[in-house]
Amino acid sequence: MKVVTVEQMKFMESLAGERGVTTDALMEKAGLAIADYAIQQIASPKGARVLVLVGPGNNGGDGLVAARYLHQWGARVCLYLCTPRQSPDPKLALVEDRGALVFRAENDPFYENLRRQLATEPLVIDAVLGTGKGRPLEGYIAEVLKLVGGARTAKGIKVLAVDLPTGLNADTGELDPATLHADVTVALGYPKVGHFTFPGPTATGRLVPADIGIPPNLDMSISLEMATPDLVHALLPKRPLDSHKGTFGSVLAVAGSRRYAGAAYLACMAAYRAGAGLVTLAAPQSIYPILASKLTEVTHLPVKETSSGNISIYALEELRAVLDSYDVLLVGCGLGADDDLRLVLGRLLLESPGLANKPLVLDADALNHLARIDDWHTRLKSRTVLTPHPGEMARLLHSTPVFVQSRRLQSVQEAARTWQQTVVLKGAYSLVASPNGATRLNPFANPALATAGTGDVLAGAAAGLLAQGLTPYDAATVACYIHAAAAEALSSTLGDAGLIATDLLEEIPRQVKSLKAQGH
Repeated sequence: MKVVTVEQMKFMESLAGERGVTTDALMEKAGLAIADYAIQQIASPKGARVLVLVGPGNNGGDGLVAARYLHQWGARVCLYLCTPRQSPDPKLALVEDRGALVFRAENDPFYENLRRQLATEPLVIDAVLGTGKGRPLEGYIAEVLKLVGGARTAKGIKVLAVDLPTGLNADTGELDPATLHADVTVALGYPKVGHFTFPGPTATGRLVPADIGIPPNLDMSISLEMATPDLVHALLPKRPLDSHKGTFGSVLAVAGSRRYAGAAYLACMAAYRAGAGLVTLAAPQSIYPILASKLTEVTHLPVKETSSGNISIYALEELRAVLDSYDVLLVGCGLGADDDLRLVLGRLLLESPGLANKPLVLDADALNHLARIDDWHTRLKSRTVLTPHPGEMARLLHSTPVFVQSRRLQSVQEAARTWQQTVVLKGAYSLVASPNGATRLNPFANPALATAGTGDVLAGAAAGLLAQGLTPYDAATVACYIHAAAAEALSSTLGDAGLIATDLLEEIPRQVKSLKAQGH
């Protein structure tokens, strides 16, 4: 499922027109879809009260078609025209001819009729403005939205938005102060970038994409797609019956320090839980006894360390000596900020012949140290998955977290293109970008994941999937999806607070199992 900008949506609608699918046909199918979803919000259409807020353009036209169907099905439909519409208006006439109640904002002093309708606590369909919003909301539209928004807050009136909540910018996710927040948004044709770009999701509610009749394969040039269960299922590594541990690859994790021993545990276990055949941990000698007792299934390579408990430059040859024995190298989880580590990682990652074409996952402190090495990306020859959160991405791009967050899609695509690597920008609706511009959006935003260690689990899962032969882009996609899906499943019982990173480990294989079951 592709996710589009306003320009891309208009282009596909124009292509549909060239294929003989008229704007009127698209609008008719959109209105029917909206009416179908509206019915799902009410107990029964017969006698149900529905208030349709109608704007001046195509979004209003979609709402008028939906109103016609709802009235035909027995609902008590009221149209409230927030601004005048062009005349003649055949779609409005069809609804009026059926006897639906119609009010116009310019003829409604003090919005008395609107207030009277809201007092009946109807389902409100917001068909005022969609992707065409180009300036601040004002006048009748702003006043109407504020009144409806107040009723939604005070009385719990449900709001269904047509394509976008009015006031939400479809490309940037910005919200006008008068934005009417929705409980459900029916995305027409395709979800829009603004649905997933904050603060946009706070106004979108539950997002439901609806087919409006755009012919298939017109979206082939769109670079951004959503990671769906079907897509992820198709990417999952195969597990032949005659497998052995070598079939599923080996991971060497260079992770942990005296201060962050837990990060090494989480990353290694996540690699196993994602399906890797063998995981070895290279960690400072002093934390080996702790981790050896906790990581029963992991093999260990205790390495030389500094007085502060970080991996030492003298461990470099120990690490290089074993590189050829592993399929994937995972570096960064819990390594620490010791200045000597910049030299260790620079030499290990950028100067080790044994890393040529060996897949890497770089996370956390590996990214922070690379950010201090000039032109690091020109010297990184391995196929790599980088997994920065916004702060780490800002350091790598010599920017600020606020700027990165304000243009998440552009930031991750620019980074992947410049570095010629697969990049995951973590956070709500994580993004995975490939060097060629293809990008996948993870359809989850869950505050339960905002806790220490969950990033180590993600990095470990990506390494485990790489070890099983997935490409960096596909491994990152699957890791992000099953990681977030695990959090969703746990949140259904735990709520959105109190989840800890360790909780994710056993849930990850359950999510893989569930995806495989859905695929049958």
